[in-house]
Amino acid sequence: MSLPPGFLDELRTRTSLAQVVGRKVMWDARKSNQGKGDLWAPCPFHQEKTASFHVDDRKGFYYCFGCHAKGDAISFVRETENVSFIEAVEILARESGLAMPARDPRAQEKADRRSQLADVMEQAVQHYRLQLKTAQAAEARDYLAGRGLSEAALERWEIGFAPDVRQGVFGHLTGKGVAADLVIDAGLAAKPDDGGAPYDRFRGRIIFPIRDARGRAIALGGRAMDPGARAKYLNSPETELFDKGRSLFNHGPAREAAGKGDPLIVAEGYMDVIALSEAGFAAAVAPLGTAVTEEQLQLLWRISPEPIIALDGDTAGLRAAMRLIDIVLPLLEPGKSLRFCLMPPGQDPDDVIRSGGAEAMQALLDQAQPLVALLWRRETEGRSFDSPERKAALDKSLREAIRKIPDASLRSHYGEEIGRLRTDLFGYRPKQPTRPGRGFSKAPEGASPGAKQSVLAAQSGEVEEYLREAVVLAVILTHPSLLPQFEAELEAMDCQVPDHERLRSALLAHRDTPPRDLRATVAAVVGDGLLEKLFGSNHVRIVPAIRQTDDADQAVLCVAEELAKLEARRGAVREISEAMQDIGHLSDEGLTWRLSQAAQARQRAEHGEVEDKTEYEIAPSGARVNRDERDTFAALLDQIAFAKPRGQR
Repeated sequence: MSLPPGFLDELRTRTSLAQVVGRKVMWDARKSNQGKGDLWAPCPFHQEKTASFHVDDRKGFYYCFGCHAKGDAISFVRETENVSFIEAVEILARESGLAMPARDPRAQEKADRRSQLADVMEQAVQHYRLQLKTAQAAEARDYLAGRGLSEAALERWEIGFAPDVRQGVFGHLTGKGVAADLVIDAGLAAKPDDGGAPYDRFRGRIIFPIRDARGRAIALGGRAMDPGARAKYLNSPETELFDKGRSLFNHGPAREAAGKGDPLIVAEGYMDVIALSEAGFAAAVAPLGTAVTEEQLQLLWRISPEPIIALDGDTAGLRAAMRLIDIVLPLLEPGKSLRFCLMPPGQDPDDVIRSGGAEAMQALLDQAQPLVALLWRRETEGRSFDSPERKAALDKSLREAIRKIPDASLRSHYGEEIGRLRTDLFGYRPKQPTRPGRGFSKAPEGASPGAKQSVLAAQSGEVEEYLREAVVLAVILTHPSLLPQFEAELEAMDCQVPDHERLRSALLAHRDTPPRDLRATVAAVVGDGLLEKLFGSNHVRIVPAIRQTDDADQAVLCVAEELAKLEARRGAVREISEAMQDIGHLSDEGLTWRLSQAAQARQRAEHGEVEDKTEYEIAPSGARVNRDERDTFAALLDQIAFAKPRGQR
């Protein structure tokens, strides 16, 4: 099967070699620099103990200094999976979401046509560069000089000029023997609806060539000289060469500069990129006439794990940043994110550099905010939270946003940071569960003796949670076929200690591993010592589902029961914790006693100290709630709502 060259270019652009190779090797943490895409591991093609296998993720190539194996993602899949070239391409295409082209006997003909179009674009670029030196481009040269661009800069960026004539580039190219349909299909000219002669798309504009990562001219950007023009900036239409949602201005040079350690900066327009690069920030790119797309984000992350979005300090710039949040959240992975650098009001990066120089721009970049800070700003800026309803609405919107993050560990860290910001705003967190090994819960300053006693009593419940988590993890590792059935519950489980979190994350990260290999895979990730510690605990060894490895039904019941009890306890703890935090300043001992009674009732329910006829209902969280306990707790909350500090009575 013949594949068009453009398809393979797109496949290589979308594919991370580090991710492909990472499925087969363990990276050497001491030699590798993941932030720069510089990774080392023992070679998968020959037996060795040292890390002589090198992956350059930015360039998409690997090389072994021991056996001299080398290639790209396609050749790696071919060699490690023992498949043909086309099969390797199909595997990578499925993983990257790229549809395989249909079998086409004219593939070579189409590839030749793309080459022709690229050649036509190159001729157009040279034509426009010459036009910038003519008398009719005097105003354009003055404008560029006023923006601080020297003659050398104009040459580096190949900036040109399109005179305000109907058939400038069209007449020039067809006069040199270029077919009219190639000029039109390259996006340089268009046919009018009335069937008249083709006309130039770019007229009376400064021209900025747009090149792909390989350096081929694929499109043009034009800045109008007429203030009354319908569009200040105009890009080429989408063509066989140009897909604006998958392209970046200055892609190739920025990738090279980022590989040398420069921060990757994403600006809004051509002039911003040029100004940044001329000021020494060479790893600067811009999207092309659209908001940043998912495909462009993947391109950016191939260049740098944490690009800096430098947005204009106006309302439109802020809106663009806020819209980008919802695009980014579902794509986040550990080590891949964005930072946001907002310009002063009314300025863009070009303005900042012209007024304050590179130092002023660097100072702003040093203050770039993480994504979570911008998310918090979006949800809170300009809003009042002077009522419980408004606070609850904030909590809901933040939960919905964080829920979009696919990685469980990353979601947890976002939740912690949002909790910290919420504490700064309201003076308390919506929930603060205590975890064994991370210190004991503390009663609020000035709390009554009854409150302190209830805090100490809570420790036994936390240990109970720890034990139940251990049983859940151990049973799933013993019966790995249960993982798909309990995947959602496992993902939602808020682990008490780092060891449990590591095990849970490893299970979820390798959920597609065949059941027979799951335990060994998890052991390779977290270490045999952690599994020995888990299964060596007395409370785990005595679990029937651990001792009887052939009883799958018993294992299902065991995991389901432990998860249900965990959720039941944590649901009640959350409600009591929120109430206690909201009234932490009160000193009503009677109220404290009533809360402790509710806690004891909950504990009795968890340990089965209720009659079989006790009625239960399902809470919104999915937990099974004792109705009597629910009613008791609701009554307590009614009293809490009207409670006041003694000094206010």
